[in-house]
Amino acid sequence: MTQIPASYDVCAVGNAIVDVLAPCDPAFLTAQGLTPGSMQLVDAQQSAALYAAMAAGVEASGGSAGNTVAGVGSFGGRAAYIGKVADDTLGGVFTHDIRAAGVAFDTLPLKDGAASGRATGVCMINVTPDGQRTMCTFLGAANQLEVADIDAALIGASAIVYLEGYLFDPAPARAAFEAAAAAAHAAGRKVAITLSDSFVVHRWRTELLAFIEASADIVLANESELHALFETEDFDQAAAHLGRIVEIAAVTRGAAGSVVFGRDGAERVEVAAFPVDKVVDTTGAGDQYAAGFLLGLARGLSLEEAGKLGSLAASEVIAHWGPRPMTSLEALAREAELALTA
Repeated sequence: MTQIPASYDVCAVGNAIVDVLAPCDPAFLTAQGLTPGSMQLVDAQQSAALYAAMAAGVEASGGSAGNTVAGVGSFGGRAAYIGKVADDTLGGVFTHDIRAAGVAFDTLPLKDGAASGRATGVCMINVTPDGQRTMCTFLGAANQLEVADIDAALIGASAIVYLEGYLFDPAPARAAFEAAAAAAHAAGRKVAITLSDSFVVHRWRTELLAFIEASADIVLANESELHALFETEDFDQAAAHLGRIVEIAAVTRGAAGSVVFGRDGAERVEVAAFPVDKVVDTTGAGDQYAAGFLLGLARGLSLEEAGKLGSLAASEVIAHWGPRPMTSLEALAREAELALTA
């Protein structure tokens, strides 16, 4: 059977979140009882208290997978998004921003979300002078995503469906993951998942491994997430484990760049990080790496070429505040003479 060409390069399923980013010093994190560099979930009351204590900042539509598809759009790629906002002001901001990035977004909003304590999700990000971010997330409407929100036709029209690990917590969202993966494979498409954060892996390690083995073709992670998934500090051992259960993996290692590899070590490439004059804010670095890497795979590039696009996108976003590109990634790729299609 001849496969129908994909209308979209990447369709992401994730937590639709508005980010609030503000500078802070380490003493502020200590006073708030926050672990530097961590991400934790908070309720509506905790969210309001932290917001009141934070320095003046900026609001930007975010959410990990939302940031990724915005990056795909910046590369000139075709992207779509499935995520839940409420029918409130921030929900309107999120919808406007992601569509303005060239991303198709038609998930129906949650009605009366604010009245039921399920307003549009917010992630408060405090950034220390070294660029490290500490995140506290009120999920609100975002974790109300369910199977009914999965558009099987949209998934089937996308070369890769990308699943955000942060959304693995609520059972209805996990069922939505299963539905999205099934729709993708039924259409002959690929399923990618990001592990998102070590805390997600620690909470759901057994379930994540089962899902990856049964449903994922591509895994993206950072080094600490990979170690947590296989409960070892030996990078090569953990990478070998992952290579036995998926077709393709990409593991980011901060300033050391990334390692991308195929099944059973058939191909392994170390990709250097692109140089950055000054790291301003690391928020969104992994998300933008995923944007370049997944676009490259969707367009038929080699693992090395896809990894270089990921590295380029990560370098752009860490040089400024906010989790989404401020400069055209397509233009930067052409300037760096990187291929955007096979």
